[in-house]
Amino acid sequence: MPLPRRLRRFFLEQLYHRLAFLYDAVAAAVSFGHWNDWVLQVVPYLEGNRVLELGHGPGHLQRALLDRRPMGLSEHPRQIFGLDASLQMSRLARRRLIRAGHRPNLVRAQAQALPFASHSFDTVVVTFPTEYIFSPHTLAETRRVLRYHGRLVILLLAWPRNPGLNWLYRLTGQTPDRIEESSLGRELIGVFSEARFQSESRFLETESATLLLVIATKA
Repeated sequence: MPLPRRLRRFFLEQLYHRLAFLYDAVAAAVSFGHWNDWVLQVVPYLEGNRVLELGHGPGHLQRALLDRRPMGLSEHPRQIFGLDASLQMSRLARRRLIRAGHRPNLVRAQAQALPFASHSFDTVVVTFPTEYIFSPHTLAETRRVLRYHGRLVILLLAWPRNPGLNWLYRLTGQTPDRIEESSLGRELIGVFSEARFQSESRFLETESATLLLVIATKA
């Protein structure tokens, strides 16, 4: 039986804020060290020169994107931005990026009120978000800051191949019991359609998990 939603919510709230220093350890433990590999699966789906990550957490995707940015002069170098509501996560990510030699473009704010001009980004990306991503305010703000035909890329769920992890994911309610029993893909199309996105869901196969990716395009 999954843990009560209120208890899951409380644990995640603590992990993102007061216990943020434990986030990497917890993520590694619940994925047998594959968490960051799963996160990086979104990279091929990011388009354009201006990318915003919602809920950047400890900054692993931020660093990966900045590491991939072309060195030297470029007519249109890719600009990477990150946003997170957690002060603790912001500090962790900033330290990680500075140590790697990057100049962070990180903002502390809520996804329901993005502090960016309209039509600012080609892609907005979020990995393993909590339910805030489905808030009408979040989707409206995301649509506002995206350029026409910009895309919202969401890495939503993981079904680990390691049978030792299946019980944990069912207990915490992180994923449905069986991939084929999940109607999430169909449900999400309706959610994003109401927010004036054209969306599709894809299952990505890796050696360690099956991942659910949602791509929503601003019509």
